[in-house]
Amino acid sequence: MKKELFRILSYLFFSLLLVQTAEAKVLQWVGCGISKKGFMDELAAAYEQESGVKIELEGGGATRGLRQVSLEKSDLGGSCRMPLVYKNKDGSYQIESQEHNLKLIPVGWDALVVITHKENFLVEEITREQLKKVLTGEITHWRQLGADSDKPINLYLRNGKISGVGLTLRQQLFNNREQEFTKKATYLASSGKIEKAVEADPYGLAVSGVSSSRHRKLNMLSLEGVAPNMKNLRSGNYHLYRLLFLVTPGNLSEKPDHKAFVDFALSVKGQRAIRKAGTLPFTYGLHLLRSSASDDYIHNLDIMDQSGIYSPSGE
Repeated sequence: MKKELFRILSYLFFSLLLVQTAEAKVLQWVGCGISKKGFMDELAAAYEQESGVKIELEGGGATRGLRQVSLEKSDLGGSCRMPLVYKNKDGSYQIESQEHNLKLIPVGWDALVVITHKENFLVEEITREQLKKVLTGEITHWRQLGADSDKPINLYLRNGKISGVGLTLRQQLFNNREQEFTKKATYLASSGKIEKAVEADPYGLAVSGVSSSRHRKLNMLSLEGVAPNMKNLRSGNYHLYRLLFLVTPGNLSEKPDHKAFVDFALSVKGQRAIRKAGTLPFTYGLHLLRSSASDDYIHNLDIMDQSGIYSPSGE
């Protein structure tokens, strides 16, 4: 009887141990759809093959990627923008409290690109000044961009000012994160919905990330005559871009499972997986912040660095 009881208890103990081990081999990731579509699918698959640990991916936007991890509602996140920064009355700066208890590890670069319908051949390129005027409502018709058409531009934009595309576009194009965009645009809740809307609209125009847009049936306009591709981004010839971050809890060093994935993402194998996915790896574009990044973008990065949440090494 005692032997049988011992056998049953031993079986239950080891069964419980196996369940706990299996649970430890799954990590949750939430974040911007551009990161998910751009490289996380491939990076997660490569890591699972390497380690046996599964990374479950869920979108929801850059803000969700930052705040869900900060609140410990997700193991990992992805963000295509930096945390929000506010200026205090004394002139000092502080990071939004919901986005502070974090580590942000840069793993890639994304070009911000003007997208149009696949069969829209009205224009093939746009200048920075023209893009500014489209976003602010000064340019409203395709003829104003040099097209032989009187059709209006159906502009699609993200809700609010803190989305990954919205915030970075304001920083990098206008050098002003509070820049107002035209109210006559159609505002949607995610970059994915915007990309799908432009896919279906012959006269639609929007700005999104090349990392996700290249997976859809869209035209991507040259900017100042430079095509938005990995080669031109890496060389520094394409001047509208942003960092793509892995988001982890602030106490990353105390979480070996999380740290192991970060180390893989920054390793040669991880960066190769990101490049294979079609996204420029972080290590390939280190010079970009010294070339054409706006003062506001660099300032935001400096505050991150001073606050100890910017972690290129994953430490």
